[in-house]
Amino acid sequence: QVRLLESGGGLVRAGGSLRVSCAAFGSFISINDMGWYRQAPGKQRELVADITSGGSTEYADYVKGRFTISRDNAKKMVYLQTTSLKHEDTADYYCKMIITRVAGLHYQYWGQGTPVTFSP
Repeated sequence: QVRLLESGGGLVRAGGSLRVSCAAFGSFISINDMGWYRQAPGKQRELVADITSGGSTEYADYVKGRFTISRDNAKKMVYLQTTSLKHEDTADYYCKMIITRVAGLHYQYWGQGTPVTFSP
């Protein structure tokens, strides 16, 4: 069984920064794409950033220049460093990984979500 656990969310102020992390646990062969998504109240889940196994990255336009995605393959982790946070960045942030559990078979896994919330 494979599980993803996120951490690092919390309260922030406008202009602040935060790093969220996601670790994969369980038995598998390799991790392919890793990504971060977010879902604000009343809205659909949307892509924030994605990183391939080769290190190529993709960002949503609204976070380019402010957020950075990175991965540590040895630790089976993906990170999202956020800076210059805006109120509209408030959301639950979810990690997603495409994992090869058996040769030739790839599965998609989601974390449980970690909140990024602006303090009043």
